[in-house]
Amino acid sequence: MLRRSDRNLENIPVGALGLIPITGCEELGAKVNDYLVKWRQESGNQYKDDVVFNGYVQDNFILNAKVPRFGSGEAKGLISESVRGKDLYLMVDVLNYNITYSLSGNINHMSPDDHFQNLKRIIAAVGGKARRINIIMPFLYESRQHKRSSRESLDCALALQELVRVGADNIITFDAHDPRVQNAIPLSGFETVTPAYQFVKGLLHTVKDLQIDSDHMMIISPDEGATARAIYLANVLGLDMGMFYKRRDYTRIVDGRNPIVAHEFLGSSVEGKDVVIIDDMISSGDSILDVAKQLKQRKARRIYAAATFGLFTNGMDKFDQAYEDGLLDGILTTNLIYQTPELLSKPYYINCDMSKYIALLIDTLNHDGSISTILNPNERIQHVVDKYKNNQEI
Repeated sequence: MLRRSDRNLENIPVGALGLIPITGCEELGAKVNDYLVKWRQESGNQYKDDVVFNGYVQDNFILNAKVPRFGSGEAKGLISESVRGKDLYLMVDVLNYNITYSLSGNINHMSPDDHFQNLKRIIAAVGGKARRINIIMPFLYESRQHKRSSRESLDCALALQELVRVGADNIITFDAHDPRVQNAIPLSGFETVTPAYQFVKGLLHTVKDLQIDSDHMMIISPDEGATARAIYLANVLGLDMGMFYKRRDYTRIVDGRNPIVAHEFLGSSVEGKDVVIIDDMISSGDSILDVAKQLKQRKARRIYAAATFGLFTNGMDKFDQAYEDGLLDGILTTNLIYQTPELLSKPYYINCDMSKYIALLIDTLNHDGSISTILNPNERIQHVVDKYKNNQEI
């Protein structure tokens, strides 16, 4: 079981740690900061007189930075304290549509484009004075436009190249829609992290009567794109895996995509089994609900849906109805992006907190340490499953 105290951080810090949660990511940033402050106050006293550990212990690692707007709607990045020599970690939630600004008397909700522009503004405000700039962008900007299938733009690749050009040294994202997009910046740091451990822990903490074996439980991929995630989780837990593939109507385009005609199932019987549908995101939710309906028709017992990002672009009504009808027993998503109060209040919703994990990544990278063991959750998953089977508190 990997804990912060188990790591042997032999390297001195790259620089004094600085955390900048950009507008819309303050809540997650505050949680990450609390862990970093706590850990370093517990272990950092031994370094208090060492000049290379200057600034190692702080009451707050969050720097005073903001993006004010002019009356024209244009904006600027502003950092109100020194960043010289610091190892900076900029956190941005490009999907937080709850942030608004006023323009000519109209209230506008910030789009992913607005958040991405604010990120570049803060990097520009750093002005090359920092020792290193690390970007933590949980939902990778434009990750759904990761490949060219006709005469169209390659927005994700261009965005990554632009971040590197303006000074980003490392980019950390979660469950990138297609990790191969990192080929756009082959000489720069890029990590895509999966929250498999947090899903397992959240499910086991909430549901007390699961039987984790291939006779009673199964992992389901809702489409071919999520197969790798499902195979990994099934192998780690020792379960069978099934998958659906989407049959599309390529003669029509609806909302920019070919509409799904049906989901076809490949795999062994789900009858009487608890199943977990695993994917990178829930957007409108139509695919997940259609898969859940078909699993119920195949006599699955309980159905849980786990996705790194819960967008719920068409609201929660259809999920409420699915829960009432017994199609879904629970939904797990992370707090990596904005969560509405309505979502958090749902009886079937399981929130998987990622703040401690992000803090662990930052703390390790600040020491220029290897994060390979942190990125591989196998040992932690086995540990929490063993505790669950032995009726220990998770």
